[in-house]
Amino acid sequence: MFDKAVKKSQGALYALFRIVIGLFFMQHGIQKVIGVLGMPQPAPLFSLFWFAGYIELIAGLFILLGFFTRLAAFVSAVEMITAYVMFHAPQAMHPILNQGELALLYTAGFLVIIGYGAGRLSLERAILKREIF
Repeated sequence: MFDKAVKKSQGALYALFRIVIGLFFMQHGIQKVIGVLGMPQPAPLFSLFWFAGYIELIAGLFILLGFFTRLAAFVSAVEMITAYVMFHAPQAMHPILNQGELALLYTAGFLVIIGYGAGRLSLERAILKREIF
């Protein structure tokens, strides 16, 4: 019985997952680009954090909307792995100790999104009638 209910709602649950991941990732970009949500000021123009902020903002929006979702998730996964390797891993070996668990969780989420694509509630499917990326 539970299995039937879960299978029946898989598409909606995945859409919710994709939308939430996109929304939160986009907020990290807004934080860096505009300098809000706990960031005292915007990232310096053309700095590594500035570029990361724009990737997070644009890719997060694309994932949220379901537009070129796999491409946006791939770029985001590469960014998160790079962030982990450059900033978190040198501090300590374990993700909890180096505070890199969020980067790794995002990477895992983006890998799921790469595998499943846009799914339901996709702007790409609504406009193009199919998924391209």
